[in-house]
Amino acid sequence: MEKSIKDYLFLSLKGVAMGAANVIPGVSGGTIALITGIFEELINSIKSFNLTAIKLLVTGKFKAFAQHINLGFLIAVFLGVGVSIISIARLFDYLFTNHPIYIWSFFFGLILASIYSVAKTISKVSVGVIICFIIGGGIALTITFLTPATENGKMWYLFMCGVIAACSMILPGLSGSFILILLGNYQLIMIDAVNKLDIKTLAPVAIGAGIGLLGFSHVLSWVFKKFKDQTIALLSGFILGSLPILWPWKEEITETFNNKIKVVGYEWKIPTDFNQEVIFALALILVGIISIWLLEKVANKSN
Repeated sequence: MEKSIKDYLFLSLKGVAMGAANVIPGVSGGTIALITGIFEELINSIKSFNLTAIKLLVTGKFKAFAQHINLGFLIAVFLGVGVSIISIARLFDYLFTNHPIYIWSFFFGLILASIYSVAKTISKVSVGVIICFIIGGGIALTITFLTPATENGKMWYLFMCGVIAACSMILPGLSGSFILILLGNYQLIMIDAVNKLDIKTLAPVAIGAGIGLLGFSHVLSWVFKKFKDQTIALLSGFILGSLPILWPWKEEITETFNNKIKVVGYEWKIPTDFNQEVIFALALILVGIISIWLLEKVANKSN
């Protein structure tokens, strides 16, 4: 069915939400894609970049090429993602510096609600589904407590960062930004290079991301079709296991590597004094939960 201009506008807005999520450590753009109902179409469209697509392009059959890869859909979504990353990176840089508890609170509520939104799409609960959910949560928790590497600006390493981060960005529950933190290059890529439009740094990352997306989309599409309930359970576990990173009340544990201070872990706390800051943070958690509900409503209406 042909999409209207309104459909493409909705797709771009979903892309904006995905891009915003990918900038936040602990939040996955794939989660947003799953909630808004475009996840399966997204990975199937990405994986359609194959030999057939190349043949159509080389022989000048541009209309057939565009239809084969669902070009209009991809342009709409990734245009939203790109605009969002470039514009919101600056805003988040400010918010993380000046109001970290508030932004963490909002995204904690967002991801907390996402667990239910994603898990409810499981059609039949079985022992295998429960085991996959536990495994997903265990893997995400393990990643949460890993020690970040040191920053590395070498081209081959930036390329690998692009490959790994892109795979995690479309995998619901696994944050591409947090993977970049573990790889030591979050500040270099997502903040410094994006804000300065440093092509020398961004180019190898973008090339790696493209290759990673193409390769991983084939795997993800096959698994999603063959073992849908188990895959959704695994992804729900990923999302649940990522919650500790988003807990608003935590202190960073830092170490110095090559004269650069890096976050290597967190010391989590529970607020005991219900002052104005805590009340506002709790309100933002509720706003995050409501945002997912509204996002679902809009997605269902557009679909």
